[in-house]
Amino acid sequence: YVMLLTLSPYTPRFRDRVSPPGVMIRPYLNGFTIAFNVSQPNTWQPYVDSMHHFLAAYDDSIQEEKNIECVPGQYFIQGGNDSEEKKACQFKRSLLQNCSGIEDPTFGYSKGQPCILLKMNRIIGYRPGAGVPVSVDCKVQKGNESHLRSVDFYPGNGTFDLMYYPYYGKFTHVNYTSPLVAMHFTDVQKNYLVPIQCSLNGKGIINDLNSDRFLGRIIFTLRIGK
Repeated sequence: YVMLLTLSPYTPRFRDRVSPPGVMIRPYLNGFTIAFNVSQPNTWQPYVDSMHHFLAAYDDSIQEEKNIECVPGQYFIQGGNDSEEKKACQFKRSLLQNCSGIEDPTFGYSKGQPCILLKMNRIIGYRPGAGVPVSVDCKVQKGNESHLRSVDFYPGNGTFDLMYYPYYGKFTHVNYTSPLVAMHFTDVQKNYLVPIQCSLNGKGIINDLNSDRFLGRIIFTLRIGK
C-alpha cells in the first residue's frame, strides 16, 4: 500500500523503454474480416453505422469547440505539472476527405470501395518517428498481389502528424482524440478473400514481429461481393 502511494496516477514511473505502438482498425465488428455484398445494403450498413459512431467525436464542430489548432510538423510538447490539464490538437473528420462520411455517408461501402480507419495505440510520452511522421502502407499479405490494385490514404499521404504527440494520459489530456489514417480501398478484386496487411513505417517502428500481428501492423481480410 505504501509503495502504491508513491505512484503517480498521471504518468508511468518508468518510461525509458517505451515499446513501439500497436495498431487497430475501425470498423471492427466481427473479427478481422470485413465482408459484404454491394447489392445488399443490410450486409454493409452495420459497418457504416459503426464508422459514424466512431467518428462522432471527430465532428468538425466538436473539435473546434474542445480543441485547438496546432502547428503541423512538430511535436506539441507541453510543460507544467503532471496534474495540469493539457491542451489537445484538433483532428477534424473532414481531414479524412472521401473517408469522412460527410460527402459519402456510406464511406464507399455502397460502391464496393470501403474505407477503413487505422489508429495507433496510445502510449504516454511516446514520440513516434523520431521527428519524422510515421506513414502507412498496405499490401496483399499472402496470395495474388494484383487483387489489391489501388488504395488512397487520408489525410495527405497517409501519415500521423507529429503535432498529435506526445500523449499525456487520460487524466490530463481529457479532450485528446487519436489521429487517424483512412485507407480507401478503391480497387479490390471482387468475390475473393483478400488478406491485407497495413503497416506503420518510420524510425523506431517494429512491424515484422511474427509473434505479434498488431505491433506496428495489422492483418485483416476483405471480401467484397457484387
